[in-house]
Amino acid sequence: MNNAIILLSGGLDSVVSLAIEKEKYDNFLALTFNYGQKSFPAEKKASQNIAKYYNIKHEVISLDWLSKISTSSLTTNSNIPKLNSEDLEKLELTKDTAKSVWVPNRNGLFVNIAACYAEALEYNTIIIGANKEEGETFKDNSIDFIDAINNSFKNSLNKQVQLNAPLINMNKEDIVKKGISLNIPFDLIYSCYNSFEKHCGTCESCQRLKRALKLNNREDLINKIF
Repeated sequence: MNNAIILLSGGLDSVVSLAIEKEKYDNFLALTFNYGQKSFPAEKKASQNIAKYYNIKHEVISLDWLSKISTSSLTTNSNIPKLNSEDLEKLELTKDTAKSVWVPNRNGLFVNIAACYAEALEYNTIIIGANKEEGETFKDNSIDFIDAINNSFKNSLNKQVQLNAPLINMNKEDIVKKGISLNIPFDLIYSCYNSFEKHCGTCESCQRLKRALKLNNREDLINKIF
């Protein structure tokens, strides 16, 4: 059997990754993580709806301890940085905002938990929404990260499991374009750092999504999502 695990936050990147890979595997398991992030209530709802939409199994994993040691603005009372569209072009600024929302070894933890599931339940691939644009400021979204994890799996697992990042060479504009071509349910995704009925529109994640939609001439989706 050719089976895959998708790390599903319910956001743009994980949903497009799922849509790209969906027909390549016999079975999918979606894993969503609760590490005390402010956006979890909305992420949980989005990921459940996405899993239902694509008819795949879904499980939520609680990591309460991670929020207790993290100083990230995603998990504490600190304010999440607000940006405008012009700020996205300022690399030093976005590096600073990345530090504010950084959760220690988050993606490394996620993929290794997924690897436990993969070996135990006979899934041979783990899919993550890492991409080129966020890889510029988050090193756990980079090609080097993907390669390092795959190398470590050779020594930490008794079965062959591969970490796959189908968006690794794509920026957000490309990802939205691909999502449109695959007819993903944009009305179900949630890519915001906060947890509201709609996206806040001011955090970095929202600004990147909004810019990508504008570049694809999909103002109609902006009005629906934000």
